[in-house]
Amino acid sequence: MSRARRPDPPPLRTNDVRVAAVGTAAWAVALVVLLLVGLPAEERWWLGVCGAGIVIGLFGVWYVPRLQATRERQEAERAARREAPRAPGEG
Repeated sequence: MSRARRPDPPPLRTNDVRVAAVGTAAWAVALVVLLLVGLPAEERWWLGVCGAGIVIGLFGVWYVPRLQATRERQEAERAARREAPRAPGEG
């Protein structure tokens, strides 16, 4: 005999914009440190890595709120469709 499965807990609400902003700031700090320390010519590619991290982080700060708003809107539309009364004969 199997036991009844408990329902899944609701998803945790997180501040994803803050996560992206902190990551972006970390890349910016790394870039400043590398610029202050100075790198040998064969290690300068690390500056590009930091720059890419900053650009991707800024994109994340811009994109995440739009993504979350779209997902919330889609979920509200799905909930409205589930709650809408069906006419006789609809499937």
